[in-house]
Amino acid sequence: MSPLRPASSSAPPEPAPPGGPGGWRQGWSARWSGGWRHASRPARIAAVATLALMLGGGALVAGVSGRLAAIAKAAPDAPQPQVSREVVDRDGRLLRPFALPDGRWRLAADAGAVDPRFIAMLLAYEDRRFEAHGGIDLRAMARASWQMATSGRVISGGSTLSMQVARLLAPPRPRTFAAKLDQMRGALELEARLSKAEILGLYLTLAPYGGNIEGVRAAALTYFGKEPARLTLGEAALLGALPQAPEARRPDRSPLAARRARDRVLDRLAAAGLLSADEVRLARAEGVPQLRRPMPQLAPHLAEAQVAARPGQTRHPLTLDGPLQARLEALVRERAATLGRGLSAALVVVDNDSAEVRAYVGSADFEDRARAGAVDLVRAVRSPGSTLKPFIYALAFEDGLVHPDSLIEDTPARFGAWRPENFDRSFQGTLSVRKALQLSLNVPAVRLLDAVGPDRMAARLRQAGARLELPAGAAPALPMGLGGVGIRLIDLAMLYSALARGGGAGGLSVPPPPPASPRRTPLVGEVAAWYVGQSLLGTPAPENALGGRIAFKTGTSYGYRDAWSVGYDGRRTVAVWVGRPDGQAVAGLAGRTAAAPLLFDAFARITRTPAGLGPAPRGALVAGNARLPPPQRHFGRTRQEEAMAVIFPPDGARVAGEEAGSGEALALKVSGGAFPLTLLLDGRPVARAEDRRTLFWTPRGRGFSRLTVIDRAGATASVTVRVE
Repeated sequence: MSPLRPASSSAPPEPAPPGGPGGWRQGWSARWSGGWRHASRPARIAAVATLALMLGGGALVAGVSGRLAAIAKAAPDAPQPQVSREVVDRDGRLLRPFALPDGRWRLAADAGAVDPRFIAMLLAYEDRRFEAHGGIDLRAMARASWQMATSGRVISGGSTLSMQVARLLAPPRPRTFAAKLDQMRGALELEARLSKAEILGLYLTLAPYGGNIEGVRAAALTYFGKEPARLTLGEAALLGALPQAPEARRPDRSPLAARRARDRVLDRLAAAGLLSADEVRLARAEGVPQLRRPMPQLAPHLAEAQVAARPGQTRHPLTLDGPLQARLEALVRERAATLGRGLSAALVVVDNDSAEVRAYVGSADFEDRARAGAVDLVRAVRSPGSTLKPFIYALAFEDGLVHPDSLIEDTPARFGAWRPENFDRSFQGTLSVRKALQLSLNVPAVRLLDAVGPDRMAARLRQAGARLELPAGAAPALPMGLGGVGIRLIDLAMLYSALARGGGAGGLSVPPPPPASPRRTPLVGEVAAWYVGQSLLGTPAPENALGGRIAFKTGTSYGYRDAWSVGYDGRRTVAVWVGRPDGQAVAGLAGRTAAAPLLFDAFARITRTPAGLGPAPRGALVAGNARLPPPQRHFGRTRQEEAMAVIFPPDGARVAGEEAGSGEALALKVSGGAFPLTLLLDGRPVARAEDRRTLFWTPRGRGFSRLTVIDRAGATASVTVRVE
């Protein structure tokens, strides 16, 4: 398209909607307000001639100019029209607008955000002397008056863009000569307070486009599904034609009238030499939209939360990546449709370096009532299953209790009255700590949590910014390592992103953070975080997925209510939740089969090649089990390798007992030895201990008794006591 130049043709007729109040209602303008519409044609001609003489006659011009200058000098502050609130992404792309309280869509606009061809077309068609006049184009008004007087009908309008803005800013009123004078006064006041660019921006924001659509941005989104930054010639011409008769030319109701109006704009610009015949032919061939498109609604849960938190703010910038948000919303919607009736999903993407949220999918479909789509599942408190296990291991690594290549026992164990079991109810025996984490075994995780302390772990997670929900009055306990605590998906994403960046935790940013980044609280040490990441890289990938590129963990809550998968590479962390919004159990729902495939699909839509986790930090020990320090070679073996001994009762002790056969049990305590421990009384087995070093025996009567303890390796320790 050739560059548009200012048109030599006059502006089109002023649209039918009424003008505004204020201005010169009192005095001489009032005499015209009632009779103009009912005056005869000769009377109108006389009135127009009088106006032309007043505006063009030598001595009167000075008086009129003085009056106009006085109006400009006394102009009030320019009005600021209410506009729709907008939620935008990190690059300013629109995520979701909100309608005004009366239901209108009015998005703030300026010339810099609109296709330059449309701006040139608008000025050529509406107000070719916009940059030159001071709000009123006297020549255009005189020409329009003469044309109306000589033809008996409106040929061209004399309203400038400034006058049209003044009319749009004012409450509706009948179209009278007094209203026209008010528009002139309003235009002068606008010109006195605003720049030309600001006045043009008001027009682009307020121009009517049919129904509840106001402004060129709302119109472009409604009719073309895009911002007006890049319009085709046909689209620009249609948007230029609609404000003249927005209801009569609405493309969704009167597509033929809209097409004719668009073509007249093209013909007029061609007649003025601004468009070539080929350009007009191609623009005429473009179709006219016949349906309204919905306004963008990306990240609806987060957008609503941000607007509710800052109701007085018009523009709400977020750290999200709009195109990525759109891709992942579509992915979650597609995946949820295959999961089953009533199931939903949520997903969060975090940039590891900045701790900024790049995508936030609160549910499978915001509009789907069957899946409770309006519920923000990213912030719902749920049982995390096994997804907290990496932090147990991280603390154990940090304390030096174990190394990824240390050995640990996955055998039946009891902790007080609780006897944890693995998901498949089997045990792996002796294996590496790395493998225990990759297989998400329960008993090794509880053994390590018992060593680092559940209170300490809970305090560390909370210090990092995570909200942990426990029953009223309850304290952190060992079951929290297997999901016995409530947490939100957004908090899990934050904790895993801390591992990805070397252990530095901090709150995630959704609105852009302040220039000075907040100081990060260490979650775990850099070496411990690296050990966890390297271990999780070996977690078996879901079916048909390529493993070894994402450090990830899955989790399934008790009763198959929640399925989780959280993973990270060198750049991003992705957290996924799948389940029913109402918390009901779903048979067979598991993190590995329901959430992990969605996690891997999300990474595939983020990047083709996940980034590596980086080299080993200073202080990391890369070595096999045989080269580890002896205390780290086998967790729990330090005491077991000690010589086994009975520490109570001592050998030769006299023990007070009741009558033989009374059934009173006496305690025997052992140090050292490898579980299980077996107690023999006079050569006969009477007790067995799987995970404790206190055994109980019952005397057979008064006299001497021989007590012998045998451990798993066959080592023995004996004492002889006398029961009295």
